[in-house]
Amino acid sequence: MAEPAFRTIDAIKDVRASEWDACANPDPARFNPFLAHAFLLACEQSGSATPRQGWKPAHALIEQNGALLACAPTYLKAHSQGEYVFDHHWADAYERAGGRYYPKLLCAVPFTPVPGPRLLIRPGTDDNAMRKRLLHGLIALAQKARLSSIHINFLKEGEWPVCEAADFLLRTDQQFHFENKAYGTFADFLGELSSQRRKTLRKERERARADGLAYEWITGSDLKEHHWDAFFAAYIATGSQKWGRPYLTRSFFSMLGEAMPERVLLVLVRRGRQYIAGALNLIGADTLYGRNWGAIEDRPFMHFEACYYQAIDFAIAHRLARVEAGAQGLHKLARGYMPVPTHSAHWIADAGFRRAVARYLSEERAAVDTEIETLSAHGPFKHRRED
Repeated sequence: MAEPAFRTIDAIKDVRASEWDACANPDPARFNPFLAHAFLLACEQSGSATPRQGWKPAHALIEQNGALLACAPTYLKAHSQGEYVFDHHWADAYERAGGRYYPKLLCAVPFTPVPGPRLLIRPGTDDNAMRKRLLHGLIALAQKARLSSIHINFLKEGEWPVCEAADFLLRTDQQFHFENKAYGTFADFLGELSSQRRKTLRKERERARADGLAYEWITGSDLKEHHWDAFFAAYIATGSQKWGRPYLTRSFFSMLGEAMPERVLLVLVRRGRQYIAGALNLIGADTLYGRNWGAIEDRPFMHFEACYYQAIDFAIAHRLARVEAGAQGLHKLARGYMPVPTHSAHWIADAGFRRAVARYLSEERAAVDTEIETLSAHGPFKHRRED
């Protein structure tokens, strides 16, 4: 029997979907839609994550006798856009010192700040051995190509020990997630809040429906092209205002809706017969993932309603354990989304640069821990029994 071998492919279509998904989502009870072959294929074939856009696929595979034992979504990056783990100042410092930061090697899901496994192992194999082979293969690739660094973004905390053993540095940040404590209704959730926050959320929801605004859930076979047209117009309008060029193409949404419609929840906001805003969510085994938002009109509290309150409503109605509302957003705290840590791992080739980054990350981790503790103490939930 041949030894397991490491190689990379330059397109996700070059590996069979059944083989990839056997590693990425072997357990339906833990299904993560962003790791699915169909999602990554839509990113590439829609022109959203391609070499022209600075995302050159270099997906890592471990194979033995024609069978895929492990894999990782990996890209050669010409920039740091669309990653949500910000290393722009690292790049600036290294290049001012005479180094070449790009291209770098990134193990992540394009444009997706969703925590999940990144070193994907087929059941029945030695998990740690396969993770080590993937990491050693990535390091050998980086060394051969003289790359500055390898970055594994939004990995599961349980993957950290094997990364640390391979000389990766740990970085932490925070997101805000809603935990569904077996609520029967949104009113049950409100009952857990302090009286002031409860009143505020009710008023926000009322104002979000002013002028006859209606909120629709669209999923599965009900998703049609005119829904995607309306959402994309809103996505482009908002994205162009915020960062100049939205990452995802129009065809990405059609491909997503065709490949995995039962995993899509589109919340559209309608005024009369016109859709004026929308929020895209993906549905995992026990989690609703909030992803993209857009609006062609600005209405008070419409964003909070479409992105946060409707997501909570859906999660409660479908008995999902949590809502993950994406990166950043301190404003989510007051609306029932509590801070949780996220993790990334970074391998730095240059020893001097690595030492500098390690010092910075040590201080940053302590600051993140302190901030999470402070924010958790100031959440919207009751701290004592209220009469």
